[in-house]
Amino acid sequence: QVQLVESGGGLVQPGGSLRLSCAASGFIFSIFDMSWYRQAPGKERELVARITTISGRTNYADSVTGRFTISRDNAKNTVSLQMNSLKPEDTAVYYCYAKHSWRPTDYWGQGTQVTVSS
Repeated sequence: QVQLVESGGGLVQPGGSLRLSCAASGFIFSIFDMSWYRQAPGKERELVARITTISGRTNYADSVTGRFTISRDNAKNTVSLQMNSLKPEDTAVYYCYAKHSWRPTDYWGQGTQVTVSS
């Protein structure tokens, strides 16, 4: 059974930090590109950050570059998103997403709420 379980969301003040984690199971984690997406109320889901399989190459949305860092641990089947200097506009539900590196197979997590507010 495939599972992507996100954790680490919550309420934080502007300028604060959060670390999201996604624990994967039920598939071969190391051959999946891993990403974090987010969806704010009334907006479309958008890519926040992606990290590839073996090389670990990363790319980020312009809005989070320099503030967020994605990382993965293939031994523990986890992917994380370190979020610093958070802004109110970062408020959204954050989703973990796995995409097979060469097949049209993908999985979504259930999401974790991040709220940035004073």
